[in-house]
Amino acid sequence: MIFDFSIEGCVAVRMDGYIEDIIKDYEVTGRAASPASSDLFVVNADSEQLNADGREEFHSRVAKLLYLAKRARPDLLTAVSFLATRVSQPTGQDWAKLERVLRYLNSTRDIWLTLSVSGACTIEAYIDASYGVHADGKGHTGVCITLGSGFFYVSSTKQKLVSKSSTEAELIGVSDGLSQVIWARNFLSAQRLELGPAIVWQDNKSTLALMEKGRSTSSRTKHISIRYFFVTDRVQAGEVTLRHKPTEEMVADLLTKPVQGELFRYLRNLLLNGRYA
Repeated sequence: MIFDFSIEGCVAVRMDGYIEDIIKDYEVTGRAASPASSDLFVVNADSEQLNADGREEFHSRVAKLLYLAKRARPDLLTAVSFLATRVSQPTGQDWAKLERVLRYLNSTRDIWLTLSVSGACTIEAYIDASYGVHADGKGHTGVCITLGSGFFYVSSTKQKLVSKSSTEAELIGVSDGLSQVIWARNFLSAQRLELGPAIVWQDNKSTLALMEKGRSTSSRTKHISIRYFFVTDRVQAGEVTLRHKPTEEMVADLLTKPVQGELFRYLRNLLLNGRYA
């Protein structure tokens, strides 16, 4: 990893040599406009499983990409996090998805993550979820946290529960993601920084209403466990404030599903804090 502080107030996190080694070692020649096609989460039960050597190679490549995605290239994380769930029994379909990620990396070897801090040093978290996108009906959560521009914490994970609506999927996502937000705020407070409430951005107004009230007011949401309303306690304690962000500005949307086209490029540039075509 290279930390470049040459631009005042910013640090660029780069892994150019690591990326070049991957492309060279795996003899990647093709190109792709995004890390994954729209069928990323689709699992074809009829796809042939890889042999022992293929499984080992698949596991190795995914591990290398995960190392890169978690440090300097979070735009890869949605695709790689899904592939990481397939390493025990990968198929030909999974291998094709892996090759798509490598072709995208080949197309974007010259982009990187840049971090900067706002003058107020305010923690802002973007938390989003996609409802029922996995084969078993579970949703997918994306979380990214920043102190200004660029995101120092990024996650893209399959939800552990099956939700019954998009509102509930979003509520589960905020509940799970908030733990990292609170940890980051506590860590900075321990450095004796004066912090206001962390801002949590959400694009689902129904979810915001549920969290602000701290209880269900509809027969469609009464089944939701009370544990997911601990967000309300954090708001009342002054640790967190909830705000609405339109879907087209929700950076975490990139971490919940395989976004494509102009929207992908726009959200990727917000995520990386760069201007890339």
